[in-house]
Amino acid sequence: MKQTDNGGWSPYLAGALAGVVGILSVVIAGKYFGASTSFVRTAGMIEQFFGPERVAQMDYFIRVVPKIDWQWMFMIGIVLGAFISAVTSGSFKLQAVPDMWAERFGAQSVGKRAIFAFFGGAVALFGARLAGG
Repeated sequence: MKQTDNGGWSPYLAGALAGVVGILSVVIAGKYFGASTSFVRTAGMIEQFFGPERVAQMDYFIRVVPKIDWQWMFMIGIVLGAFISAVTSGSFKLQAVPDMWAERFGAQSVGKRAIFAFFGGAVALFGARLAGG
């Protein structure tokens, strides 16, 4: 894949390829890509570990069985693909607080960053689930 001047991959080419993969998934498998159900399934699998009888009684988990399926594996592929992309482009670096956050709130605000990231993710997941996605 062609790299941009800053070492990252072209967002236009990556977006176009993602669109082609999305179309092919509907044509070949008859399924749309999604992510939020995978998080719920993961929570169900974790809960099954501690109390399988409770999960078996929940109406939601009767409809959405907590299991590893193509969508769950797709999410693992996103994480691995993002990691490979960052490493091969030379842009990967571990940091607890991103530069933009550190400029605004200070580099010592790791706890604040974690709290905001957690609640931001929770709100996004809630919205996605509310919309049926």
